[in-house]
Amino acid sequence: MSGPEDRISSTLAVYLTEQFFHTYQRKPSASEIRSWERSIPQVANALMDAGLGGVEMMLEYQLPLSSKRADVVLAGIHPQTGNPSYVVVELKQWSFAEPYDGTAERCLVEGYGRPKLNPILQVADYCDYLAGFNSAVALNPERIAGVAYLHNATESGVEGLYDVGQRPHGRLFSRDRRGAFIEFLKSRFAPESGARAADELQHAVIKPSRQLMDVAAREVREREEFVLLDEQHLAYETVMHAVRKARHSDHKEVVIVTGGPGTGKSVIALSLLGELYRNGHTALHATGSRSFTLTMRKIAGARKPAVKKLFRYFNDFMAAEKNGLEVLLCDEAHRIRETSNQRWTPARLRTGKPQVEELIDAARVPVFLLDEHQVVRPGEQGTVPQIIEAAERRNLDWQLVELDAQFRCGGSEAYVHWTHRLLGFEDGGPTRWEPDGLMDLRVAESPAELEAFLRAQQADGDRARMTAGYCWPWAKDEPRDGEPLPLDVQIGDWKRPWNLRGDRSVSGAPPAALWATDPAGFGQVGCVYTAQGFEYDWNGVIIGPDLVWRKDRWVVDRAASKDPDLRRKNVTDDVVDRLVRNTYKVLFTRGMKGTVLYSTDAETRAKLRELVEGEAPAPAVPAGHGA
Repeated sequence: MSGPEDRISSTLAVYLTEQFFHTYQRKPSASEIRSWERSIPQVANALMDAGLGGVEMMLEYQLPLSSKRADVVLAGIHPQTGNPSYVVVELKQWSFAEPYDGTAERCLVEGYGRPKLNPILQVADYCDYLAGFNSAVALNPERIAGVAYLHNATESGVEGLYDVGQRPHGRLFSRDRRGAFIEFLKSRFAPESGARAADELQHAVIKPSRQLMDVAAREVREREEFVLLDEQHLAYETVMHAVRKARHSDHKEVVIVTGGPGTGKSVIALSLLGELYRNGHTALHATGSRSFTLTMRKIAGARKPAVKKLFRYFNDFMAAEKNGLEVLLCDEAHRIRETSNQRWTPARLRTGKPQVEELIDAARVPVFLLDEHQVVRPGEQGTVPQIIEAAERRNLDWQLVELDAQFRCGGSEAYVHWTHRLLGFEDGGPTRWEPDGLMDLRVAESPAELEAFLRAQQADGDRARMTAGYCWPWAKDEPRDGEPLPLDVQIGDWKRPWNLRGDRSVSGAPPAALWATDPAGFGQVGCVYTAQGFEYDWNGVIIGPDLVWRKDRWVVDRAASKDPDLRRKNVTDDVVDRLVRNTYKVLFTRGMKGTVLYSTDAETRAKLRELVEGEAPAPAVPAGHGA
């Protein structure tokens, strides 16, 4: 027969499962449910044995502006100071874990095929991240501590994990040290109610998210700006270990990091570039995106021209010395092409060598960061299997790290899943949007309404941009400076220019590469090629006639696309369908605070209204300004 503790565990798991589905619009994994049943009671019992029954347990605490969740945050009153006190607890059911490949930053865990981040570092990162965003602890970092509690493990089974060192934000307790864990809890909490402290943490002011381009220069030139969490930190440590191994033992290794929009791929790349650059390693950052590379040269290279040279393109390595670099960080690697040849390539360099092989050959540690669902052009072919195959042809070791957290879209996991289901990237079909307090989703009835709402956010100090599917042609020639921009995107009586195509500013509008980051970019409509890789607070998306909803499914109309790459006869309908959906996935996931959708098609607008029913209406627009 089951005892009271078993019944409580089962009831708690059922309640948390219901709340999880309501919040994230998906069912929790079996491992999450097991943790609720088996691990949370371990913390509750420790608190009771410590005489701390009044301490609040905040379960599945979501970190600010991220989809990452701490297992438990304990909130109470410090026994000496009388101030609020918090302990972040990371729970592991592991029985055995040992350092991986000679270093304790990563560990090999029984039952897992790939290395995991040391839980001491994991919980320390959670504390650092929380202290960076939540005002309740930002000015008082001593109020927060972190603990990894491995309640199934013996000391001998995890002793190697201690090699990373204990710290205020990261301590480890095993089953054998349960008594020490209880004493630690007594040192952090008085035997009184923690409700006030929990409320203070829950309702504290959250600092704005650090957008990548706002701190890129400091990240690369001066100091670490971002706190990497979980798989992000694991990817960082995987690369740094490969760099040390390459330097000390003549080793070459390929590292692949994959994840969806907003999972932090570019943050990892810039964190690595900064650390390597500041410590004298030969490392370069490369992309296939002209907009991203030129923006990084402008922002990170400001006042230090040498830094500009760190940012290159994929096709810059056709004649590179083999292993001439220690590290090559290939960001947006889904944009890798078959070869680097183009019409300006000299005949002597036209070898036909695959571009992925050129990139692998250029460095001791080539790193590829990619999202296979962000391929938006025919000829882009960067995939995990392709990179692994190229590495194995050279008999090279490779490591894969998969990112799953969400740091864009307000950290709203629910919004990402909603988008994926809407566009057919997840099974189940479109589902109704349930507001989660993290991401604001709206449907506009006209492009003028969309623009008016975004302009109001821009006026309040937020960064806003309008984007659209490639359904309107660009003017053949850009005007001279001082002349009005051509009104390319025309929907009824609403007419706006596309972003510029060239490298110079014209009539106050920024060059193409700076459209997403220059304040003057608002007012022009961006396309996927200028938006990809960037983020802004408020995101307006105009869905053109290339993607329309008909009865119970999406229909892609390739004839409505003005993208010359998609109009080529050798590009099949299936490829066009995939690339159009990928394009809108990219456009839908640029916003940090909210997204406003508008479709030029009435039936599609009606479907979007049905799915987003219950949203507060957008501001009214004067008659005569709609489409």
